[in-house]
Parts: sequence; structure tokens; C-alpha cells
Amino acid sequence: MADRTTDDNTVSSQPQKTIEDFDPPQKPKRNKYAFACAILASMTSILLGYDIGVMSGAAIYIKDDLKISDVEVEVLLGILNLYSLIGSAAAGRTSDWVGRRYTIVLAGAIFFVGALLMGFATNYAFLMFGRFVAGIGVGYALMIAPVYTAEVSPASSRGFLTSFPEVFINAGILLGYVSNYAFSKLPKHLGWRLMLGVGAIPSIFLAVGVLAMPESPRWLVMQGRLGDATRVLDKTSDSKEESMLRLADIKEAAGIPEHCTDDVVQVPKRSQGQDVWKELLLHPTPAVRHILICVVGIHFFQQASGIDAVVLYSPRIFKKAGITNSDKILLCTVAVGFVKTVFILVATFFVDKVGRRPLLLASVAGMILSLTGLGLGLTIIDQNHERILWAIVLCLTMVLLYVAFFSIGMGPITWVYSSEIFPLKLRAQGCSIGVATNRVVSGVLSMTFISLYKAITIGGAFFLYAAIASVAWVFFFTMLPETHGRTLEDMEVLFGKFHKWRKANALLKQKKNASHGDGNTNNGQVQLGTRGQVN
Repeated sequence: MADRTTDDNTVSSQPQKTIEDFDPPQKPKRNKYAFACAILASMTSILLGYDIGVMSGAAIYIKDDLKISDVEVEVLLGILNLYSLIGSAAAGRTSDWVGRRYTIVLAGAIFFVGALLMGFATNYAFLMFGRFVAGIGVGYALMIAPVYTAEVSPASSRGFLTSFPEVFINAGILLGYVSNYAFSKLPKHLGWRLMLGVGAIPSIFLAVGVLAMPESPRWLVMQGRLGDATRVLDKTSDSKEESMLRLADIKEAAGIPEHCTDDVVQVPKRSQGQDVWKELLLHPTPAVRHILICVVGIHFFQQASGIDAVVLYSPRIFKKAGITNSDKILLCTVAVGFVKTVFILVATFFVDKVGRRPLLLASVAGMILSLTGLGLGLTIIDQNHERILWAIVLCLTMVLLYVAFFSIGMGPITWVYSSEIFPLKLRAQGCSIGVATNRVVSGVLSMTFISLYKAITIGGAFFLYAAIASVAWVFFFTMLPETHGRTLEDMEVLFGKFHKWRKANALLKQKKNASHGDGNTNNGQVQLGTRGQVN
């Protein structure tokens, strides 16, 4: 009993611990202000999604009404992607000139005009002009939405918030499919014009809603408006400390001395977009070269693995699979849009928990299997004159699986990854290169799909896409480091090693474990030194 009393006294002499002392640091609550900004900016992407979805069904009626050939249908569906290159190329300079926010407004206004032109088109040439105008608006929207979202997002939810553009692309595709079905009962000459013209309505609300958003804090710093940037960072950060750290990182990247606290300062010329293209393309550092290869590669493979062929030509695919009723075909396309949208929502909640690489690699592996299954099913149907019910079910299932796997990784992570790894002063132009790659490949694929499947059979076309997806998996596994939990300004530590990036990643993990051992968890995030070195 004496010993026990001694033990009790010993225990009682120590500070009493509470349950909270044994709990891990709590994850910061979702920043509602940053959340609202990300939603408003990302809704601009609904314009591209709607155009993709609505054109897949409208093309059926346009072909019959305007009496155009299959080649003209291919060009009509795919040319918007090439037109969007003009918008994405101009968006980088425009966003540095007038700001991210007004660039989003401009994207909505241009698409509004394009949608009206397409809706009132009287012939093929008029329709193509409308596609040209709408394509410029789409290019602006594709480049600026992920850039703005990444720049206002706190590190704890950057992956979640920067996946929103892909969410709204999918929502737009679903709305386009629903519009096809809703207007399919109208007279042929009126139905497709309403399908296309209705796309002007959301662009009005988007342009007005964006005016309620703050400007990007990184753009404000680039203009020397430190006071405005600080106020935005205070609202969009999880804590005052994070806001100060983010401001310090951005000031260093912009070449502003850390001790400078004036509301308005003179920014060194090097941060005003001078020689950006030279630093990106002519004399890049090893880190920038690695980043550029990763961004071009991920955008190339996102489109080259066949997503636009499935989404744009799904009515033809289902018809080739043996579904002949037009109402059933359009309902199947609605199912594709629904599945694609549901699974993109699943992805947004896991991108900051699981990480970029695991989701991306699992997504591409699933795409390879589903493309192979779709190619097999279509080949069997193509070589048999009798209706084979199980093969039809296989094709429909594989299409749904393909868009589901695409949505959980390849779709959103392409935009998340490319918007977060470029250094500040190269980000707008670097992302525009990624978008340009994306749109060129999408345009080429969209404008050659019918010719391709006529040359190598429709099953052979999907076997080809499966082979490309296999190459993509190897590229991603080899070249792309994990960026989850890293600050935007300190990405360079993971890049520049190319396929040997794992050594830098291991060093970061060691530093993180050491900080935990010292009791300095810093909310579980690794603090890197300036210029990408580990402290």
C-alpha cells in the first residue's frame, strides 16, 4: 500500500494530461470563403462541358438538316478545340494584364456571343463561325479557372478546390446530354438550334457572379498591391500564420524584399511577365524543364487516351454496339454524363486524402481495362450479323466504367497537377501551354475518330486508345512526383531530378519525421526553405 501511495503521489505531482493531449492535430475546417471563390471561378468550365455534351447529340440533327458529310461532322465537333488555342494563348497575357477575375468575365462574354451565333446559324459556314467565337471563350475559361482556384486556395484543400473545374466540365456535359434529350422531340431544324443557343444562358450568370469574387492574391502581389493581397490571403487561409507564410512566399517569388510592408510597392520588372517564354522554353532550369514535360505529358495523355471520342461520339458508339432506337441512344448518353459527374464528385473528396499519384495511377489502370473490354465487345458485335445481347451489355458497361475511371483520376488531377507545380511568374503561361496541348490533341482525336474507326474498325480504335493509356501509366509512374501537402512556392524541390525525384521525396519525408520528433508538427506540413531547399 505504501508503494502504491508513493506511486499515486508521484503521478499526482505531474501535470495532469487531458484527452486532447493524445489527439492528433485537428485538420483545419474547410475555408468557406475560398470554397465559394473556387466554385464561382470553376463554373466557367461548365461552358466547355455543355458544348461537348450538347454537340454529341446535336450533330445527329445538324447532319440531317444541313446535309453535311461525316468528314464535315468530324470537323464541326473537333474544330472548337483548335479554335480554343487562340483563347488559351491569349489568356496568359490577358490574365497578367487585367487580372484573373476579369479574364474569367471575358471568357463568359465571348462564349455568350458564340452560343448565340451557333443558335441562329443558317448554314454550315455560319455555324463554323459561331464555333470559332465560342472556342476562343472556351480557351480562356480552360486556362484561367484552375490558375485562379489554385492561387486562392489554402494548402490544406488545394487539391479539392482545384479539381472543381473538372467537376463543372462534367456537370456541363450532363446538362448538354439532358438538353439533347429535352429538345429531341422538336422539329429537326429548330431542335439543334435551341440545343446550342441555350448555352448562352449560364454564361450571363457566370460573368455577373465572378464580379463578386476577390482578385487573386498572387496577381495583386505581382502588381505591388500588398495591402489588397494581405486582405485576400487573410480571408482565404486557414489561419493568420498561414496567411503570413503565403504572403512571404509570394513576395519572394515576385522579387519583393521580405521586410517590405507597404500597401503599394514597386515590383521589380522581372515579375511583370518579362522573358517568361524565354525561361519556359529557351533557357529553362532543370526543375522548370521537368515541370513542363510533366504538364505537357499529362495533358497529352488525358486526351490521347480517347475520352473525347467516347463523350462526343457516344451516340455512334451505342449505335455500333447494336442500340438502334434514337431515344434509347440519347438515354444511354445521359447515363454516361450522370456516371461521369458522380465519380468526379467522388474524386474531389479523395484528392487531398489519398494524394495525386495513387488516384492517377489507379484511374489509368482502370481505363486500360475498360478500353480493352470495349474494344473486345465492339469487335465481337462487328464480326457477327446476329444481335448478341451480352456483347451489347458489355459495351455499355465498359463505356460507363471508362468514364468512371477517367473521372476519379485522369480527369481532375490533370488540372490540379498542372495548376500547382509551376513557379508563380511562369504559372499563367505554363498552364496555357498545357491547355494548348490538351486542346490540340483533343481536336485531332475528335476530327479523326470516324475516319479512324472506318480504317481500323471501331474495336481497333479502342484497342489503340488502350495502348496509349498503357504508355501513359508508365510515364506517370516514372516522371510525376507526389505534390500533396507541398506549398505552391516550394514545388521546385521535387522537380529537376526527372525519374530520380524519389530521392528528394525521401529527404522531405525524413525532414517531416524529424519535425514530428521535435514536436514541431506545423499541422503535418513540411516547411521548405526558400528556393526549394529543405530547411
